[in-house]
Amino acid sequence: MQREGQVRIPSGCAISAMISLKGAATTGEAITKSMVPMRDRSNGLGGGFAGYGIYPDFQDFYAFHVFFDDVAAQKECEKYLKEGYEIVKSEPIPIRKIPEITDVPIIWRYFVAPLQSVLSRLQLDEKEFVARTVIKINSQFQGSYVFSSGKNMGAFKAVGFPEDVGRFYRLEEYAGYAWTAHGRYPTNTPGWWGGAHPFGILDYTVVHNGEISSYDANRRFIEMFGYKCSLQTDTEVIAYIADYLLRRQKLTLEETAAVIAAPFWSVVDSLPQKESEQLSYLRKVFPSLLLTGPFSIVLGFDGGLMALNDRLKLRSMVVAEKDDMRYVASEEAAIRIMAPNAEKVYAPAGGEPVIFKVQKGAL
Repeated sequence: MQREGQVRIPSGCAISAMISLKGAATTGEAITKSMVPMRDRSNGLGGGFAGYGIYPDFQDFYAFHVFFDDVAAQKECEKYLKEGYEIVKSEPIPIRKIPEITDVPIIWRYFVAPLQSVLSRLQLDEKEFVARTVIKINSQFQGSYVFSSGKNMGAFKAVGFPEDVGRFYRLEEYAGYAWTAHGRYPTNTPGWWGGAHPFGILDYTVVHNGEISSYDANRRFIEMFGYKCSLQTDTEVIAYIADYLLRRQKLTLEETAAVIAAPFWSVVDSLPQKESEQLSYLRKVFPSLLLTGPFSIVLGFDGGLMALNDRLKLRSMVVAEKDDMRYVASEEAAIRIMAPNAEKVYAPAGGEPVIFKVQKGAL
């Protein structure tokens, strides 16, 4: 019989992230290698990455990364896109065929700009129009799935171990100021290409270790505002919550963290009056967006990252610094791969957001 300490029981899934506060570009090689020491946290049913600043030549256009089941699905989706967008460039995403990644769908990318005539007719700003496009394709177009839709950024994911997924997508050929990564260990949802992390909408992406036990309440609330959770995993709802709170409700990152990892009422009541009133207001206005269950997440966005644990800190997360670089990972071992001499290594408290932003004017 094996005893405690003789067998490793990982807390499911691995996350990793890095960002240069000076906006310096780093290839995807380091973030890919950071996932190797956390291999036991994955089971080969999903791996993925998001890179920010990787498309400088097309930074003014939305980059749609899309999976298609077949050519017929691709043609149907392209016909729909042409009704509302100028397609500036259309091409397959470069891949490296490796034996570890199988059952590969059609993987395509489109650099697009919403047609101003369509925006005027619908009276929508371009971000809302893009978000609605992504949600409609993912929920209504069978065999098509937009898995990345921001400007000057992109997500890359597949069924496989993350280090293999990085090689598959040739991430060493991309350079960005920020990267996030995920190795999946699904427990009650299927392992499929669309179910791998990151999940994103516009430039917001989420990688997540844990389980959202409040998923059904979160989903019911967010779907009242036009979002559709159709990708068979609880993490999808976190990306939509971030978009809803940050873009549509104009909350700050700190306020958003206070909604999804809200402190207990006993803590709220013990705070100074102004802070207590603010937190009480957020809890009362957005009660259905509180995420319950164990989680550690990294939210990527244009110009920065936010790392956050559940309020009880039921999942591990470590943060470190080195010069202008900032790192986040499930384990310190992953950070040591990216930065062997990393300093100020610490574990944030439960519910405490750690926010890193590129210096103003650096990008």
